[in-house]
Amino acid sequence: MSLRLPRPAISRLGIKLFVIILVVNVGIAGLVFLAVSRSLDRGFIDYLETTQASRAETLAEGLGQEWARRGGWQWLRDSPPAWQGLVRQQLWPGEGPPAHGIERRLGDARDFVLHDADGLPVIGLAPDDSETAAELHWLPIEHQGEQVGTLGYRPPQQLMARMDRIFLARQQRNLVIIIVALGMASLLLAGGLAWWLGRRTRSMALATRRLTEGDYSTRLREQGRDELSRLAHDFNVLAATLEASRDARARWVSDIAHELRTPLAILRGEIEAMQDGIRPFDDDNLYSLSQEVGQLERLVTDLRLLSQSDAGALEVQLAPLNLAESLGAWLDEADGWLDDSGLELATDIQKPAWIRGDARRLRQLWTNLLDNSRAYTAPPGRLEVSLTQKGDRVRITWQDSPPGVPEEALDRLTERLYRVEGSRNRASGGSGLGLSIASALVKSHGGTMHASPSPLGGLCWTLEFPALDDDRPSQ
Repeated sequence: MSLRLPRPAISRLGIKLFVIILVVNVGIAGLVFLAVSRSLDRGFIDYLETTQASRAETLAEGLGQEWARRGGWQWLRDSPPAWQGLVRQQLWPGEGPPAHGIERRLGDARDFVLHDADGLPVIGLAPDDSETAAELHWLPIEHQGEQVGTLGYRPPQQLMARMDRIFLARQQRNLVIIIVALGMASLLLAGGLAWWLGRRTRSMALATRRLTEGDYSTRLREQGRDELSRLAHDFNVLAATLEASRDARARWVSDIAHELRTPLAILRGEIEAMQDGIRPFDDDNLYSLSQEVGQLERLVTDLRLLSQSDAGALEVQLAPLNLAESLGAWLDEADGWLDDSGLELATDIQKPAWIRGDARRLRQLWTNLLDNSRAYTAPPGRLEVSLTQKGDRVRITWQDSPPGVPEEALDRLTERLYRVEGSRNRASGGSGLGLSIASALVKSHGGTMHASPSPLGGLCWTLEFPALDDDRPSQ
């Protein structure tokens, strides 16, 4: 099922995310504001200085030519109003000056001072106004290599003091508007993202809480393809795994109880029958009781081995071992058992085949496989065992004749207490732990065990073990 959540307040994670995004964006906006303001201030002054110096050089060159044409500066002394027209003509020849703005301010004739070759003022400052003269920048006025005067002009810091402040103030005001708009956008973004992330994390937190309380049916919605969606998918897989594990554990306990109940019920019935005098207290009845006790002992031993395997505590002493020799010798010993069961044995074992194995555990493995074949192969039948080595893998094929196993049951054969026929009759095939133990023994040797239909009509087991390298012992 999918979670349906109420609408609680924004989570702590959402609040933290909101604050972090907002602080980061405000910090970035503040740094941008300071950097742009400083850049505008410095860049604007540099622009003014370059522009004013260029105009002063142009005016100085034009004044040199005008000095030669007029024969001196006396005409300017006699007619000071002509200075305004002269400056305008030199700076904007053929067109009028701008009506307003910075360009007009830079070209104002009042901001230029003209002195003759002797340093006497022609237009502008008086000779004793040394403080103001020191603040000006001066350029020589030359004609054919001869200095005929000097031109002074005000630097931009003085000339444009008020205008550049107005300009910068406007730019900074625009920046403030941009920063405020960015802050509002950051606020909306942080709030929306915090709400979205907080909503999804609250779902996961609530689902996790339910999972810890044992509600394994809890599932999360998987929306999108982001990391949170993958996390929701992993959570659902975990919940499904826990649910399957709980069901398997319940079945496992129920099956164990059933397996223990059968021999215990037989034991109790036979003991009560002897107590009531219905059955005599003789060797035959004692032997029957001993068989049931032995069945219980084998079941408990098998359960203990499986529990050790699950806990990774199965005692396995691995050492270099010739698997071909171990398997071949054991099959020779078991040939008589197979004859008694009406099974014909055929082997194809290629020697040698070295692995790291435990001889005692491997004999237990062969015994469990053989018991399974004897229990489920109809006589007269056939059992074929082959061993080959290909590269770094040693493969054993163990296959028998009919009856076979349904295709859908092959993957469940190594499940504990599983029987294909679905009955709990131990006479048809033991406790149902033999193949589970066989699989655990194969895994303890680093191998794999796989079931498939046999060409003989029965079941085929394919076992693979990692082979030793070329330094393995020779026979």
